[in-house]
Amino acid sequence: MKLTISDAVWLDDDGTCTAAHLAAVSGLSSDELGELIDIGLVNPVDPDVTPLAFRLSHIVTVIEARRLRDDFELDRNGMALALTLLRRIDELQVELGALRALQNPAQPAT
Repeated sequence: MKLTISDAVWLDDDGTCTAAHLAAVSGLSSDELGELIDIGLVNPVDPDVTPLAFRLSHIVTVIEARRLRDDFELDRNGMALALTLLRRIDELQVELGALRALQNPAQPAT
């Protein structure tokens, strides 16, 4: 049995990283990452500070963007659109669950 030791990072909203780090861990180019920043899917902690710092939770977003790009052979615009639509679907599902919970308070939401 082989034991592998690795480092783990808690991807919360307290820690920050640079745009270069986001690009490195995701496999996105700086142009692709810039597109996600421009449309607001990846927001810097303080846009007035250079270099830009991003919350560690954005690592999940940029990895998902790269997977969409690779799996569906999308260009930058297609990748950004797909990610935007998936985020909106998630928001609507949460909203629908909350509305269902208000209508049927005795039944647990699924």
